[in-house]
Amino acid sequence: MHLPDEARTGLSRRSFVKLMGASTAAAGITATLAACGTTDAETPAATPDGGTSPDGTAAPGGGDSPIEAGISYELGTNGYDPMTTTSALTLAANWHTMEGLTEIHPATREVYAALGADMPQQVDDTTWEVTLRDGAVFTNGEAVTTDDVVFSFDRVLDEANQSLYAAFLPFLDSVEKKDDTTVTVNLKYPFSLVAERLSVVKVVPMAAVQADQSAFDLMPIGTGAYTMTDNGAATQTVVFERNDAYTGPHPALAPSMTWQILPDASTRTNALTSDTVQAIDSVPVADLSTLAESKSVAAEQGFGLVFMMFNCGSAPMDDVRNRQAMMYALDYDQITSVGMSDLATPATSFVQKEHPAYKEAATVYTPQDLDKAKALLAETGLTTVRLLASDHGFFAAARPMIKESLEAAGLTVQYEEKKSSDVYATIDGSPEAFDIVVAPGDPSVFGDDADLLLRWWYAGDTWTDSRMHWKGSESYNQVQDLLDQAGEASGDEQMELWHQIFDVISENVPLYPIFHQKTPTAWNAETLQNFQPLAVTGLSFVDVSSTR
Repeated sequence: MHLPDEARTGLSRRSFVKLMGASTAAAGITATLAACGTTDAETPAATPDGGTSPDGTAAPGGGDSPIEAGISYELGTNGYDPMTTTSALTLAANWHTMEGLTEIHPATREVYAALGADMPQQVDDTTWEVTLRDGAVFTNGEAVTTDDVVFSFDRVLDEANQSLYAAFLPFLDSVEKKDDTTVTVNLKYPFSLVAERLSVVKVVPMAAVQADQSAFDLMPIGTGAYTMTDNGAATQTVVFERNDAYTGPHPALAPSMTWQILPDASTRTNALTSDTVQAIDSVPVADLSTLAESKSVAAEQGFGLVFMMFNCGSAPMDDVRNRQAMMYALDYDQITSVGMSDLATPATSFVQKEHPAYKEAATVYTPQDLDKAKALLAETGLTTVRLLASDHGFFAAARPMIKESLEAAGLTVQYEEKKSSDVYATIDGSPEAFDIVVAPGDPSVFGDDADLLLRWWYAGDTWTDSRMHWKGSESYNQVQDLLDQAGEASGDEQMELWHQIFDVISENVPLYPIFHQKTPTAWNAETLQNFQPLAVTGLSFVDVSSTR
């Protein structure tokens, strides 16, 4: 949901108390946050630079103090290399240290020229050009060249590198050096989202990557406003310093940042209330009321979801009736209102209702329909399923409800929880390892358009072949054909094709959202200037300063 700045800045203590009424603290605030990103009752006054204090008074002016943050997600297993990394922490770090030719602002979601001096310029239907901005250098001091740009795109497109980002670029034929300042972007067919999509490829120094790929993965070298000085692997603290050589449009407004990796929810909350940190993500619902008394809190509706993924290549989930039965069985109201404390919305389509491409899918599974689920299971004879879930804390209370819903449909559920990395290590390439996986995902960190979101799960082999074992099926082939058609279309025609894909995946459910979540964030508006909560996973300090 896109709210005006003054409606996104947080809850004042007076507003919070007024809204509580006779409800419990958690219920009161989550009901408020569920209505829109933050309350619009007694909205705090905004300073000229967007900062607000919890009591509604203007925050101090901008400063030049370090930023301190608490991050809920732990380091992933694939490092920081922007060709391969997909973990929430490393992606958020790369927002600050890396750049593409274009970038998408993490908070506003607007596309802008980053390493490009201007937005991509169209030469003809399938040819675009981008000229590099003057004075761009990597944080190792080397000037950015068009050879670096070509190398960065080539490594993502090279199938041998198995970059998940390649699935976002099916329209791209090649990126070539035109001269020392300009690259030519050659398309396979006309594509309407070139500027947005070029942002998924971050430009890296060819010489450094070729010299030591492993070292680059651990301590990346980019052109962003900050440079990383501690990757957190040993210290559980990621440290950044301002890149004084940065020449781009969003310079660092703080001399340094320190992100403490705090996966424990209570530790993260205590760090904010004690002012050890100035902002935290994944705010526990139980702590929202306490934090609202002294800090700013928000819950932004986004695309981020928790999904059910099925092993479509083996019995019993190769039968679409069993997949549909699992979806019909879920008690969506209980899962979202109680399990997620109203910080989630039941899915009625692949994208959330606030998304520009939203259309209710042809098959909708909410509200719960146990009779339909039982009827389908009676047809197939299924009585037992294996359910593997990731142990992410933000939906811990919802997981038992998912299991109980399936049991209410008459199933025996063999249930197991594992860390996210262990979930995928278990199932990758192992058709016998599971029937159902429940886990979160949020590809909207890469971009918001429906084509990108769909391709994350339904185009690349990692998900369709190695995980859901759906590749080669009739519905898989249908989706690929529609994706290709939509990629070459624009306007209403493109939107209609996306809607057809929503319908196909809603009926065949190889992987499908249970709900789209609201992202709860808390921060100290007295010491963070221009901070904006995100509708995507992570924290952003782009254009943020500190008076700490």
